[in-house]
Amino acid sequence: MQKPFSLLLKLQSKSVRNWIEPIRSMPLFLILAFVVTLGLQPAWAGKTLDSIRQKDLINCGVNTGLAGFAQADAQGKWSGIDVDICKAVAAAVLGSADKLRYTPLSAPQRFTALQSGEIDILSRNTTFTLTRDASLGLSQTVATFYDGQGFMAPAQLGIKSLKQLKGLTVCAQSGTTTEKNLTDFSKTNKLEIKPIVFEKIEAANAAYFAGRCKAYTTDVSGLASIRSKEAKNPKDHIILTELISKEPMGPMVRRGDDEWLSIVKWVIYGLMEAEEFGVTSANLEQLKANSTDPKILRMLGKSEDTGKLLGLDRDWLARAIASTGNYGEIFERNVGEKTALGLKRGLNAQWDKGGLMYAMPIR
Repeated sequence: MQKPFSLLLKLQSKSVRNWIEPIRSMPLFLILAFVVTLGLQPAWAGKTLDSIRQKDLINCGVNTGLAGFAQADAQGKWSGIDVDICKAVAAAVLGSADKLRYTPLSAPQRFTALQSGEIDILSRNTTFTLTRDASLGLSQTVATFYDGQGFMAPAQLGIKSLKQLKGLTVCAQSGTTTEKNLTDFSKTNKLEIKPIVFEKIEAANAAYFAGRCKAYTTDVSGLASIRSKEAKNPKDHIILTELISKEPMGPMVRRGDDEWLSIVKWVIYGLMEAEEFGVTSANLEQLKANSTDPKILRMLGKSEDTGKLLGLDRDWLARAIASTGNYGEIFERNVGEKTALGLKRGLNAQWDKGGLMYAMPIR
């Protein structure tokens, strides 16, 4: 059997052999110390982070208008869960949640915009799937909202079950998982549903409320958003309780820039972990000054500098939390039970409260 270094030298290029050669004669304990030291070095800034710092701005791709997730008001001010994720990233990276440019994108446009470099992060109610992860040259980050595909219909039709959709027309948006899920569900259950598909969500909304379709299908959160925003009387439309899919949604970034991927992931994990340990936008400064909890002190950059591992400063997460609040604050402000959407936490509750929000530990 060949020695590990001899085999490695045969496999590596000449340039790699030049720096491996001196190491092979080192004592084992020195080699181990060298490897550990490499692991403790601060992260190198990736090309996306370099570009963002040069322009002092993050380009964030969002929905063209989905209440609770990404929507601009009459003054052009954006709000929603997906918007807040971009704000938190901007605060962590550039020191201000305002250093953002929002690019509204339709479903068919969104992946091309990210692939081409038009945007730095796609935060647009996008479902994580195998195909999207493996074939688009993009990386999925962390699920920020767990949903499922459902159906909405006029209350006057008296539809109580999905089986009653047999032979009916259903509005859907093209370029989404919704369209394929609808086709699969109809075939599997022999319902002969007649899809009416639109490229833009605005067109699908208009068609449904004009009566061109007997029902409307998309993620349940999207249906709640559409009903609250577009219906003359939201009570005239019911959202069926049955779901036909799993829809874990979250931001995506370009593949090949692991440093930027790590930053986006850990900002999201940080917002989740902040909620788990009771750190809010309101009590953050008090906890930073008075807390004795090692986890909280580490999170807020008071005891350890975790930022250097991401190519950021030690206050990266404290700024993110201060700008948007923790994940629970973001949820309640945008889609929670006291909003027009009136959504319960459900699967989006913390893991120790029956939900799926489980942050990797910051340590």
